[in-house]
Amino acid sequence: MWERTQAQFAAALREARLAAPASLVSERGAAADRFEVYRNSVIGGLIRALATRFPAVERLVGEEFFAAMAREFVLLRPPTSAVLLEYGEDFADFVAGFAPASELPYLADVARLEDARVRAYHAADIEPLSPLSLASVAPDRLAELTFEIHPSAFVLRSDHPMVTIWAMNAGEAEAAPLGHWDGEDALVTRPRMRVETHRLAPGGAAFLQRLAAGAQFGDAVRAAIAEEPTFDLSMALVEALTAGFFTAFGGDT
Repeated sequence: MWERTQAQFAAALREARLAAPASLVSERGAAADRFEVYRNSVIGGLIRALATRFPAVERLVGEEFFAAMAREFVLLRPPTSAVLLEYGEDFADFVAGFAPASELPYLADVARLEDARVRAYHAADIEPLSPLSLASVAPDRLAELTFEIHPSAFVLRSDHPMVTIWAMNAGEAEAAPLGHWDGEDALVTRPRMRVETHRLAPGGAAFLQRLAAGAQFGDAVRAAIAEEPTFDLSMALVEALTAGFFTAFGGDT
């Protein structure tokens, strides 16, 4: 009985055409009116939570469009957890299939970047690997190394200038006409207190993704070169270490 009442209550929250549950009573005012106020408050609160999580996406489409898009998401995919910080983790996938936003094919990737930044912010605090830590590894053993990846680290790939678009709509760079429309890859980390977003050079994403999947260093380098013959290993490794991508390494014994 109680589960049925809960299901009716939840359904009525999502569907404006549904009346307030018959079991709902109120000591002050009509139950239906008070339920309508509550329903609007819940939906409005979730929309605001999404706007907080995806500020660059909201700026790209405008507050009104974003609110309409977020409302559709809220009604189709209500929270499944009491932890509001987790809400919206699948918003980017929804945006990718949201027909009114189809003229902005980069929008979903910007949403994925913002989602990664939120996840990085709330990831576990672990000391990143020191940039000097590999100095003790013999050069002929480097290819056999495997790495543990920082829990705040995310590598994202896009066919669009995702990082540039995000930066210009997140206050990280001045808005300006794009001089190119090439795909961009991103590395998101939070090695300590601040979330960092780095635009990766060609081949960098393939290199880091292979390492994150457990590949040996040498295999990751070969994968990067296969994708981008001009891959700069030294630059990619320094960038990863400086960004706090790794926490430990092994396989060198």
